[in-house]
Amino acid sequence: MTRRITRAKQLIKDSGVPFGMPPVTEHTGRLDAVLHALYLIFNEGYATTSGPSLQRVELSAEAIRLTRLLHGLLPGDGEVTGLLALMLLTDARRPARTGPGGELIPMAEQDRSRWDTELIAEGVRLISEALPRGDTGPYQLQAAIAAVHDEAPDAPATDWAQITALYGLLLRVSDNPVVALNHAVAVAMVRGADAGLALLGKVEQDRRMTDDHRVQAVRAHLLEMAGDLPAARAAYEAAALRATGLPQQRYLRARAARLT
Repeated sequence: MTRRITRAKQLIKDSGVPFGMPPVTEHTGRLDAVLHALYLIFNEGYATTSGPSLQRVELSAEAIRLTRLLHGLLPGDGEVTGLLALMLLTDARRPARTGPGGELIPMAEQDRSRWDTELIAEGVRLISEALPRGDTGPYQLQAAIAAVHDEAPDAPATDWAQITALYGLLLRVSDNPVVALNHAVAVAMVRGADAGLALLGKVEQDRRMTDDHRVQAVRAHLLEMAGDLPAARAAYEAAALRATGLPQQRYLRARAARLT
C-alpha cells in the first residue's frame, strides 16, 4: 500500500496538474462521485459484506465525519444534506441491531428504546429542511424513508403506505435493483405477500442481483408471510449459501431452522 501511494503521488507530481477546486462545470459530476463513495463506505461499515462481524463501526463513523465536513462546505445542497440525514437515521439503530452474541436482529424485532434518539432528531430535522428546497434526489428520498421507519414507535405502527409511495418515487430517479427489492417488501406489507412476490420476480431477472443473497432472503420472508413454510425454509437456506458475512449466514440458517 505504501508503494502504491508513493507511485500515485509521483504520478500526480509528474502530471503538473495542481490541486484545487475543479471548474464549476465539473462540480455536479464530481460531487456525485464523492457522495457515492461516502455512501458505499458507510454501507460497508453498517453491514459488512464479508467476514465474522456484522459491522465495522470505524468505517461508518468516518463516513459520517466526512459527510458532516461536506455538509459544512455545502449546507445548501439538498443531496449532501439528504445523505447526512440518511446516515444519521440509519446509524441511530445500530445499538439494537445485534444481540449479546453479535447475532443479527432484524428491524421489526429490535428494541427501539435502544435507538439513538438524538441522531434520529438530527436526521429528521436535516431531511425536513432539505425536502422543500427544490429538486428531490435519491439520498433525500432514502432519508425520508429512514425517517418514517425511525419515527414509528413500534414495527406494527410503521406507515408502510408512505414508505411504498416513497420507494415508488425513488424508482423513478434511481435505476437500482436494491431499491426495487425494498419496494417489493414495502408493497407486500401494504397489499399482501403475493403482490410483493410478483414484483420480486422482476428483480430476480436483473443480472446485477444474480448472486445477491438478499433476493432469496426477501423471497423467504414473503413466502413465510404467505404461509408457504417449506418454500420459505428452502429460500432461507439458499440465501444463507449466497451470503458472504457470517452473521448473515447464521441469521438465515436460524430462520430456516425455525421453520423446520
